[in-house]
Amino acid sequence: AKDYELRQYETAKWVSTVIRGETQKEAMRQGFWKLFHYIQGKNDKEMKIDMTVPVTCLIKPGCADFKISFFVPFEHQDSPPQPTDSDVFVEERKAAAIFVRSFGGFASPEKYAEEAEVLGRILRNRGQPFHEDFFYTAGYDSPFKLFNRHNEVWYFKK
Repeated sequence: AKDYELRQYETAKWVSTVIRGETQKEAMRQGFWKLFHYIQGKNDKEMKIDMTVPVTCLIKPGCADFKISFFVPFEHQDSPPQPTDSDVFVEERKAAAIFVRSFGGFASPEKYAEEAEVLGRILRNRGQPFHEDFFYTAGYDSPFKLFNRHNEVWYFKK
């Protein structure tokens, strides 16, 4: 469709952390740094790992917990180094069909919420069943990239 796409993601490992009781913006900042330290060598193998995109954030409306995640690079999918920070963990996300809406610019929590609302409305209008109780934000750019930025919101298909 012109205003969203349906993607099939395979089972994959992500390194994640949950930040509780902060604003989404502050949770993203704190979570990013915890995960960044992991890829910089704060893991049981003291291994540097390449930064990957997207950086995702699990949003459950009305909940003040935010799960921030980095995709584990393909070469480490089979046995990712284990985090040494007790707040950081490796998780396996099962294969899933995901509805994706992309947008540009600098994404704020408000912009992500607005885009998720638009995507949800489109999916409901088209009779597409999806999990409405949560969505993911996905950011693809460094904060230093000024132009042609790429952001997404994801709803999982039922």
